[in-house]
Amino acid sequence: MAIRQMLRRSLSSERRSASSGVDVPKGHLAVYVGESERKRFVIPLSYLNHPSFQDLLFQAEEEFGFDHPMGGITIPCSEDSFIDLTSRLGRR
Repeated sequence: MAIRQMLRRSLSSERRSASSGVDVPKGHLAVYVGESERKRFVIPLSYLNHPSFQDLLFQAEEEFGFDHPMGGITIPCSEDSFIDLTSRLGRR
């Protein structure tokens, strides 16, 4: 339930961003990744079903709760780790 609440808030923020010119294609979600400097990634919604990605969402919930100052979900991991995970998910 907590993940759904986080996603709902993030999706509504993304819709506001999309209406102001920031492009997020349908079926995708923008997330912010990084431990100090945050970089924006646009990922397919299908990634949310993978257990390894859900682990990242739980980490984000533990660190930030439901307050994501960047507007989208902020994931507290290194950019390299995130790219490694998403490249593995993209091959499936």
